[in-house]
Amino acid sequence: MVFAAATVVAQEKPYMVAFWNFENLFDIYDDPETHDDEFTPEGVKKWNEVKYKKKLANMERVVFDMAAINREYPIVIGVSEIENRSVLEDFVAQPKLKGANYRICHFDSPDARGVDVAFLYRADVFKLEGSDNIKLEVPELPDFRTRDLVVMWGTIEGEPFYFLVSHWPSRLGGKEASQFKRDACARQIREIKDSLLKVNPATKVIVMGDFNDDATDDSLVKVMGAKGKVKELEEGDFFNPYVQMLRAGLGTLAYQDSWNLFDNICVTENLVNGTYGKLRLLKGKKYYANIFTRPYMLQQEGQYKGYPLRTFVTNNFQNGFSDHFPVYIYIGK
Repeated sequence: MVFAAATVVAQEKPYMVAFWNFENLFDIYDDPETHDDEFTPEGVKKWNEVKYKKKLANMERVVFDMAAINREYPIVIGVSEIENRSVLEDFVAQPKLKGANYRICHFDSPDARGVDVAFLYRADVFKLEGSDNIKLEVPELPDFRTRDLVVMWGTIEGEPFYFLVSHWPSRLGGKEASQFKRDACARQIREIKDSLLKVNPATKVIVMGDFNDDATDDSLVKVMGAKGKVKELEEGDFFNPYVQMLRAGLGTLAYQDSWNLFDNICVTENLVNGTYGKLRLLKGKKYYANIFTRPYMLQQEGQYKGYPLRTFVTNNFQNGFSDHFPVYIYIGK
């Protein structure tokens, strides 16, 4: 069973734009240039072809079920924690996803573990004009190695869009001690957005990723300038629809019996208020954003009952999905 492609000339359904942290989607081969040894058959996780194929099938199930909401595949999916282009090629080749005919936008990052961010996109809707990878610049750490920012630009129904996906530096060493790294990423994204809108105010910028900070943290609110209320938006602002969801107690990952919402999709004001063009961010019954969950994606028993059912707990294979839930928005007329 496959879903129909969108009609570009006369849109009938809203377009889904999604992001998901794939939680360590590694192939089974050792890369001597990176620290991926644990994800090999000889490593501590005994990562092999059987486990790899199970993870691909599990993740296929989630994306297919997301597509089933409106019987149409997401037009753009930003992803993080993937080892290379090869694992994405394996993923988009899964039987239930072939109908989407996903193209891949990927660049190798200098991350020590070898994990990258990337995009999957439907060329029948998003008309790619260009893509690039941008090195994260942390002034205090000129030799810092982490995931690059990946960007792509083009048009949807003739309107200019610019997508950016990133996986901000972790809280390793503590939230406060590592905050300057995430602030640097937030500042760089804001500068990119400002430069784009200066050249063309009609460009709709959509930024997504695992930010390792909540939607209400200073890195997003003060440094990146992402506001949580539509009525407060001014021309050129970022809007983060996940602020209201976080304040309602919702989250995408659980840690020590509390929920965080690190996975965000932020858009520029022109997509919210329809300043240019006809395509806009659409609001659901309550929120402008969504978190995708199904019972099969949850741990059903034990210490982590109710948490996302992940691939591993330490080195014990759980045959799960990810430690993060996917997030998505809708754009349409």
